[in-house]
Amino acid sequence: MTDKPVPLTREGKAKLEQELEQLRIRRREVAELIHNAQEQGSSQADAEYDDAKLEQGRVEGRILEIEDILRRAKIIDEEAAHAAGRVVVGSTVEVDQDGTIRTYKIVGPPEADPLNGKISNDSPVGTALLGKAVGDVVSVNVPKGVIKLKVLKID
Repeated sequence: MTDKPVPLTREGKAKLEQELEQLRIRRREVAELIHNAQEQGSSQADAEYDDAKLEQGRVEGRILEIEDILRRAKIIDEEAAHAAGRVVVGSTVEVDQDGTIRTYKIVGPPEADPLNGKISNDSPVGTALLGKAVGDVVSVNVPKGVIKLKVLKID
């Protein structure tokens, strides 16, 4: 694991903290499943035990991942982002892509949710938009080729 800061909005941090709490509850449930499967001792219990151990590994891995993200979290000052006049992590950006208006919120990688308009600052589009001002046009290499985006509005 690295010590590189992870940019998070306050909302994103709260969601991760909530997920962590749910995982800690799930951890106890999985431990109970493992205990019960061990006590049964049948071949069906072996399958239940194996499933529970796999679930335990998934839960423990995600707990470690979230704890690491929260340890390295750098909360984005969204008011300062708005006042910057340039695209920064935390900005909501309206762009024109070949006559289609799109809105993106630039967030840190843990919060990225492209289907809901939240793109990572590490993504090709996010990286290209960082530092740009209203009126700027950027070219972005994406899997389909090069697209041009014109910054229309920054919030």
